[in-house]
Amino acid sequence: MSEETAVAEYSADTKDLGDKIADMTLKQAKELSDYLKDVHGIEPAAGGGAVMMAPAGEDGAGAAEEQTEFDVVLTGFGDKKLNVVKVVKNLTGASLMEAKKMVESAPATLKEAVSKEEAEKVKAEVEEAGGSVEVK
Repeated sequence: MSEETAVAEYSADTKDLGDKIADMTLKQAKELSDYLKDVHGIEPAAGGGAVMMAPAGEDGAGAAEEQTEFDVVLTGFGDKKLNVVKVVKNLTGASLMEAKKMVESAPATLKEAVSKEEAEKVKAEVEEAGGSVEVK
């Protein structure tokens, strides 16, 4: 009995695209992910590594499930940096120095994968202290 293994053949375009994706930096991969999501409605699958496409003929807006987890990103601290640092320290449990560095390095993610209610609460607290926040 001869053992034959199936060898898949790929077009030059497919090989070229695959090689480019494999050689991407993390920043480039994130940018590609954001582009595919924003422009084409393609989002990563829950397990990662694969992508889910919107059904043909739809723009993706009606097909996507409602978002249930949100990231809260500090985008600026305005003219009340000390107040914002104090709020960030309390929200994240970071030390005063860590909170200061986080505020100064805005944009910085304050909370990840939180409920809409918690994201709105965090946003309100930071904005009340004088900072600016984006909920993604």
